[in-house]
Amino acid sequence: MKLAILWLRRDLRLEDNTALLQAMASGFPVLPLFIFDENILKELPEDDARVSFIFHSLEHIHQQLEQEGSSLLCKKGDPLAVWKELINEYDIAQVFTNKDYEPYARKRDAAIEALLSKNGIPFHSYKDHVIFEEGEVVKDDGRPYTVFTPYKNKWLQSLERSSALKSKPIQWDRFYKGRFPMPRITDIGFRESIIKVPGFDTTVLDDYAANRDFPSRSTSHIGPHLRFGTISIRQVISSLKPIHATYLSELIWREFFMQILFHFPHVVHQNFRGAYNGIQWRNNEAEFEKWCSGQTGYPLVDAGMRQLNATGFMHNRVRMVTASFLCKHLLIDWQWGEAYFAKKLLDYELASNNGNWQWAAGTGCDATPYFRIFNPMTQAKKFDKDGMYIRQWVPELDGFEYAEPMVNHEMARVRALEVYKKGLEK
Repeated sequence: MKLAILWLRRDLRLEDNTALLQAMASGFPVLPLFIFDENILKELPEDDARVSFIFHSLEHIHQQLEQEGSSLLCKKGDPLAVWKELINEYDIAQVFTNKDYEPYARKRDAAIEALLSKNGIPFHSYKDHVIFEEGEVVKDDGRPYTVFTPYKNKWLQSLERSSALKSKPIQWDRFYKGRFPMPRITDIGFRESIIKVPGFDTTVLDDYAANRDFPSRSTSHIGPHLRFGTISIRQVISSLKPIHATYLSELIWREFFMQILFHFPHVVHQNFRGAYNGIQWRNNEAEFEKWCSGQTGYPLVDAGMRQLNATGFMHNRVRMVTASFLCKHLLIDWQWGEAYFAKKLLDYELASNNGNWQWAAGTGCDATPYFRIFNPMTQAKKFDKDGMYIRQWVPELDGFEYAEPMVNHEMARVRALEVYKKGLEK
């Protein structure tokens, strides 16, 4: 039987899934596929919380399909090798998938498309992870934006003229009627993580603008769900109201950083602004370890790092403070911090993580100026005045065992200004 394969990756849902809708329109029975990519998995600990989240999201899809007499086909291995096996095993008419804009994914997809092409199989990829992709919101001369505000304004104008938020219902009778067993998490070499991904909480959105800077208050926890596509960005944005403008702005930042990564791929391993290449980072490993473990002697920094280590989440305001502290108080290369966040964050996404770290370090596009150096104590007084957040994560603060500040703020501020200024003069 000829069939169409729907290759799921960062779109772990059946509802409002662009590639699925296109596959159903092909006229062929649709076989949903997920490949546990060993090139990615080999870098992760066996209790990685994101793998557990992916696994349970796939279990949910599998259960949905079983109710309709179908199922999800799960494979594990190098994607190219897996696709060679699939070509031999099935009569594949067409392959449908949604785009992934990260460098590894683009290289992987190009190799798969070439393999399929050699075998006479069309490979169709669609925009689904974003409202507007890299070439859709650009300057009038076609060049990409590198400053957020004009990008945001053009994005909003484009949304008004767009039909991008429209979605269609699933046609359940179009799925391939095959039965495949769902593997156990141990079958792919992992075990259940004690860290869980919270659900997307829409109840906080009405008060988001007023509460967003206070780490003791609730947040939406949308990050992992957008990262792995368990919710549709179109459905999220179409549900927003005018009072949610601040929240929408944060979602636009996500797409801004994605188009930066696409147009300027050097940011993965280099400063966006080459002028900052002369900065002489201290890169003290012992100091980095204190930062990682939340033992800096600065309560807000330590609370944030401990929250990250325990839950895979850190409040956005605290992310800015901890990142600024690492880069400017300790003069440790932002890439060290970026890599640590990449290991820990449930919502880790290369474009946003890279963009935000370079923003904090002053080396990125539309970044905070290098001379803006957060005072962690002032930030704590302003955004955690009653100490609710800090005391949750630094319970020893009221005793005698809490660490002394590892560096004097004023000395560190002056040192950072001198090092940055000297680096920029090179």
